[in-house]
Amino acid sequence: MSYQLLKQDILFYQRFLKANGFYPFKLDGSWGSKTDAADLAFLAKSKQIAEQHGSFDPRSESEIITLAPKAQVLARQFLTVMKKAGLDIRIISGIRTYAEQDALYRKGRFGSKEKKVTNAKGGQSNHNFGLAWDVGIFENGKYIQTDTKYKQLSQRVVGTLPNLEWGGNWRSFKDFPHYEHKATVSSIAALQVLFESGKPYV
Repeated sequence: MSYQLLKQDILFYQRFLKANGFYPFKLDGSWGSKTDAADLAFLAKSKQIAEQHGSFDPRSESEIITLAPKAQVLARQFLTVMKKAGLDIRIISGIRTYAEQDALYRKGRFGSKEKKVTNAKGGQSNHNFGLAWDVGIFENGKYIQTDTKYKQLSQRVVGTLPNLEWGGNWRSFKDFPHYEHKATVSSIAALQVLFESGKPYV
């Protein structure tokens, strides 16, 4: 999801801004001067993070800007490791609204003949809270989707970057291109409650 599309779901974006310390006001789902100021403060913080931790390809940048600030730092550290290794790794997915997550959940279900891509409904994925990102491996400009490549990629960063979790380590529905910043709570249900009330979760 792009940053501009994120702003279309105002209540969702206000929750994100409030939980990350940019919007200390009532959640009302209305875009006014307070939301505008919070948005500008978020952009300023994101720019500062990029200046401190490096900028990358346009596709990655368009997704990193949708992440929570602490996840932005970690994502940039992740890409720095890959860049130093001479690898062309791009972040191809960042935050998702609940509606976007539900649309992905419907793939492979309810009569859909598409391949299942997630077991998470809206509010059940760390993508919904700006904590997770999916990566793409590119070789000679070609997008690589082989699981083996993503498993090899994980060996470069898993265990080396604090707070980084890899979807390939999950017990069920392993998600090899998926990485995320660990939340401060142990359950996704608790995380959802914090997010929806605008309370810190990372």
